[in-house]
Amino acid sequence: MTSHQLTKREQLVIGSMLFGLFFGAGNLIFPVFVGQQAGSRLGPALLGFLLSGVGLPLLGVAAIGITKTAGVFELAKQVNRHYAFWFTLVLYVCIGPAFALPRLAPISYEIGLAKAVGSQHATLGMLVYSVLFFGIAWWFARRPSKIMDYVGKILTPAFLIVLGVLLVAVVVHPLGSGGAPAGVYGSQPLLTGFTAGYSTMDALAALAFGIIVSMPSRTLE
Repeated sequence: MTSHQLTKREQLVIGSMLFGLFFGAGNLIFPVFVGQQAGSRLGPALLGFLLSGVGLPLLGVAAIGITKTAGVFELAKQVNRHYAFWFTLVLYVCIGPAFALPRLAPISYEIGLAKAVGSQHATLGMLVYSVLFFGIAWWFARRPSKIMDYVGKILTPAFLIVLGVLLVAVVVHPLGSGGAPAGVYGSQPLLTGFTAGYSTMDALAALAFGIIVSMPSRTLE
């Protein structure tokens, strides 16, 4: 494999692409839930969330990048081939059809269209939306070499603008005032925040996304 020295522009596009790949449904719902439930214990809860929701994914990408492996199987093969096979299988099932994918369409539908469709057509609306949602995603995924263009150059910049407007809005007009923490956030905010951050599944996805960093020539060809 030949080495490729990334330019500043390529580094920016790849970083933007990784952000877009990592930011999924879990990243939208769990931080809001942590902030709402943690209340006055937001500090330690946020630290725990960042450790597992940001720190572990960075370590996963770094593991693939530093070892320069071709993927999850090759990385896990350092234990043995049998372990690598089952680890890779379970990992992709978890970040795919078992946990991550089923929550993608429902969350975006509930946030954006559920009220407009109405409860009387909720089932049909969810079905039609899911077919269209995953159909469009499949269409873009048919050309992996263009993922950097689709995500890094178009989707992520547009999303950052929308997210920035949302963050400004909640700071200017906050919904809460940092009241008493709910449930276990009162006694174990750090651990509970850590668990919530892990629930985004970014720590697992990092091993799959890390190949983009270790083999940039595949996305820059």
